[in-house]
Amino acid sequence: MAKVIVGMTISVDGFVTDPSGSVEPLYPDFAALHEAAPLIEAVQATGAVVMGRKAFSMADDPDWYAGNYEFQVPIFVLTHTPPQKQPKETPALTFTFVTDGIESAIRQAKAAAGAKDVTVIGGARTIRQIIRAGLADELSIDIMPVLLGGGLRLFEPTGAGSVPLERIQVLGSPGGRTSLKYRFVK
Repeated sequence: MAKVIVGMTISVDGFVTDPSGSVEPLYPDFAALHEAAPLIEAVQATGAVVMGRKAFSMADDPDWYAGNYEFQVPIFVLTHTPPQKQPKETPALTFTFVTDGIESAIRQAKAAAGAKDVTVIGGARTIRQIIRAGLADELSIDIMPVLLGGGLRLFEPTGAGSVPLERIQVLGSPGGRTSLKYRFVK
């Protein structure tokens, strides 16, 4: 059965963007990241992706995803309003714009993933909704050694109360990135 894995890269002080909304300070190692074991393993284990509309819109051209994005799997975009033009797709990468809530997005992604994992790429609001709904199985956090001093936090109050986690893995990389993986204790 597919696991739902939520995660993002954060600064040491817990931000997923800087005060101007940019993620650039969190990815000085972007090129090397694609050769790092945690990302390679995640790509191989992922059968479907869920992302919020804001994360989807980070690509200047939505057609870029086809053939370029590391996750060439069905992608389910949580949104209130689907785009007017369907982005370019490939036999492996398809887009479904989900307008009826996070539970529906996760249900559809699990069906598409089969025995593989559902990886939630973000954004922060989407991840908080999944945690609040109790739909996440694992949390994968990469911490970059930078203090942003402001921006968007991943862990604002979720309304879920205390959420116990069990550590699964801790990995460091030469660029200073620390990868943490936790299991949600249910």
